[in-house]
Amino acid sequence: MATASPTTNMPLRPTAGQLALACQVASGGQPRRSETSSVPASVYTDPAHFAREKAALYERMPQILVPSALLPEPGMAVPHDATGRPLLVTRDAEGAAHVFLNVCRHRGTRLVEGSEVVCSKRLVCPYHAWTYAVDGRLLALPRPDAFPGLDKSAMGLVELPSLEAGGIIWFAPREGADFSGSRALGEDLYAFGTAGHTLFRRKTHTVRANWKLIVDAFLESYHVTRLHAATIGPFFKDGVTAGDMIGPFTRSAVGRLEEMAGVDLGDMAALRRVVTFAYQLVPGALIIPSPDYINVMTMMPQAHDLTLVEDFMLIPEPPATDKARAHWEKSWALLDGGVFASEDFRAAELGQQGLESGAVRELLLGAMETGIRAYHETLQAELARP
Repeated sequence: MATASPTTNMPLRPTAGQLALACQVASGGQPRRSETSSVPASVYTDPAHFAREKAALYERMPQILVPSALLPEPGMAVPHDATGRPLLVTRDAEGAAHVFLNVCRHRGTRLVEGSEVVCSKRLVCPYHAWTYAVDGRLLALPRPDAFPGLDKSAMGLVELPSLEAGGIIWFAPREGADFSGSRALGEDLYAFGTAGHTLFRRKTHTVRANWKLIVDAFLESYHVTRLHAATIGPFFKDGVTAGDMIGPFTRSAVGRLEEMAGVDLGDMAALRRVVTFAYQLVPGALIIPSPDYINVMTMMPQAHDLTLVEDFMLIPEPPATDKARAHWEKSWALLDGGVFASEDFRAAELGQQGLESGAVRELLLGAMETGIRAYHETLQAELARP
């Protein structure tokens, strides 16, 4: 378990990797491969393949649960069920984040109900009132004389491996998970100031599509000026993009319409006005920093053709005026409801419907869609691990 570093008032500067991608975008983007490639339709439509992915990816690899901003203060906890196990994310009195199984150690009762954040230094089981601290310790139980010889120190909540870095709380379903990629990504997120952001909105979407179809849309620039023609498309240069890898994660950058000449690319605020970065994480999460806010989206597959997507919008500071709140409301409506839900998620659903028909056996990927091929190669490499 690790905690985020404290924020400072120093101007934010891009990392070396971010700056390198920005320079490539400024020079017209990376050269494109001349050949096409493909992805089998079965990786989206085969329930047996989905089961293998769940076991090899979602039951083993580190994954994002929530942004740190969801639990900004000590003594907070939030239940989280969408991964397929009852989880409880907490922040203890020292400010450290934890991920526990949301299960009382007495009779297995769910400890905290619902899906909203609760503020309490103590968590009381509704069945027999066993009481836990937010750091997982069993503090007290009624009639302790009924449990002679009970060692309270051995009956704390079951904790899962976790990491807090760059304003993001990660967890892994089992011991021995490799968090090195998460730590490296945290350096990029610190450069955006994510650790000091506040949560403006969160919403969970039900998308009737394979989780990879959702991620695929954020791995290529071919659709941006077309699918998003009525929303954000006009802000971007068609096909001007660059990308690389941070461990198993993909980092990409797309050029906006403003001229980049004369822009101080070493100033993160100025850089974000002309370049939009995106992070596509294995197994399934997206981080999209816009010019003045950040969206974090987690993909939580429920079936081969059903995915829950939780979208968090993080802003630099709480809105202090009605004008500021109206600005953020407009941004939230544009991205969450307009771009993501109405365009990207809907395109994924339409794609799932078409692939289920069997009309397309192989998804053809052009020169502007090579990120999809690389992402699926990463998934296949993870599937091949013992």
